[in-house]
Amino acid sequence: MLGLLFFVFVLAVFLGFELISKVPSQLHTPLMSGSNAISGITIVGALVAAGQGEGGLTVTILGTLAVVAAMINVVGGYLVTDRMLGMFRHKDGGAK
Repeated sequence: MLGLLFFVFVLAVFLGFELISKVPSQLHTPLMSGSNAISGITIVGALVAAGQGEGGLTVTILGTLAVVAAMINVVGGYLVTDRMLGMFRHKDGGAK
């Protein structure tokens, strides 16, 4: 079972890398917004897995690592999105 989960994880990493590398730069901000929403769902699932207690220490550790990875993704996505949207603001700081 753990081997299958690891295989799915590795497959998702390679697929994600291939998909993201093909996205044009104009679409990165909307893609990050969607990615942040999906990562929010991942955080909920990881919290459930980490707090379940039925799978033993391995499930708790993997769930905790999933929570950490998803939180890094969400925070990084919002920081990148904010920085990209900041490029469209006026130099005086106010919107007109």
